[in-house]
Amino acid sequence: MHDSTPPVDRRAFLAGTAALAASVAGTAAADQSRVPSVPASAPPSTSRHAGTPWPICLDTATIRPVPLLEKIRIAAEAGYDAIEPWDSELADHERSGGSLADLGKHLRDLGLRVPSVIGLWNAIPETQEAWDAQLPASRDRMRMAHAIGAEHIQVIPQPERPRERFDPAWAAARYRDLLEIGIRDYQLVPAMIFVKFLPGSRTLGQAAQIAIDSGHPQAKVIPDTFHMFVGGTPFGGLQHLRGEFIAIFQFNDAPAAPARDALEDRHRVYPGDGVLPLGDVLRDLRRIGYTGCVSLELYNEEYWKQDPMTVARTGLEKTLAVIRSACG
Repeated sequence: MHDSTPPVDRRAFLAGTAALAASVAGTAAADQSRVPSVPASAPPSTSRHAGTPWPICLDTATIRPVPLLEKIRIAAEAGYDAIEPWDSELADHERSGGSLADLGKHLRDLGLRVPSVIGLWNAIPETQEAWDAQLPASRDRMRMAHAIGAEHIQVIPQPERPRERFDPAWAAARYRDLLEIGIRDYQLVPAMIFVKFLPGSRTLGQAAQIAIDSGHPQAKVIPDTFHMFVGGTPFGGLQHLRGEFIAIFQFNDAPAAPARDALEDRHRVYPGDGVLPLGDVLRDLRRIGYTGCVSLELYNEEYWKQDPMTVARTGLEKTLAVIRSACG
């Protein structure tokens, strides 16, 4: 069973989401003088599968052509511990008359955590005017993530486009604002991502700088093995982090060809089917005390053409095989 909807180009999606800000209803910016409280503790980091120190999560983009409710069923039946949906899927669910609160209960009834939602698009624009205009959309996305019981939401600083300047201090201050709003008003923790085509947040180091310079005790980053490789972040850099600084760890592999500079999201492959040193990465994660979810995130158009249950099960099996080999 396959959906005939054309695959979504991620860069085009990034570039287009800024226009949403003016049309999304939201709440006015909250008083920033209040001290944010810490969200309720996440569930214990255990997996239903033996041989892994981390719960295994399915990023819904891995089986993109399938509707959200079907993705949830597949994730549960395939044996995942968690699911990582996209904000557009949650918005579609509401527009079709569905209740996000009921969806969250459904996820919990199936035993699926929601460690993260993707995401807060164009969340740190470069001017105060743009920030003010975008904040209602960011709040609405946090509202949806909170409604299904998400623990984190990804902060994508801006779409792929030229910027007149990128001020790390400005970005850190705005990330702190997002943290305070997310924790206080929506009981979830926004976390910084990095992608090679996002100016100012191209590498793990740049995302970590923004998070650290926010000065917030709950600041976190979201590493991704593919983004580390194509963006030039040395994998050994993970050794310099503490486990609790990572909100969720996105997992995938990269093929030997094309060359690294030519790799795109669509080239991602199952863990163990590529050339990345995933065993070393996992051993470093274990050394630094990371206990969160490992999330399978693929955008491979060839996988989208296949039976989604087969893709989900194959991805889980290959992820567990790599983890067991590294940590056994």
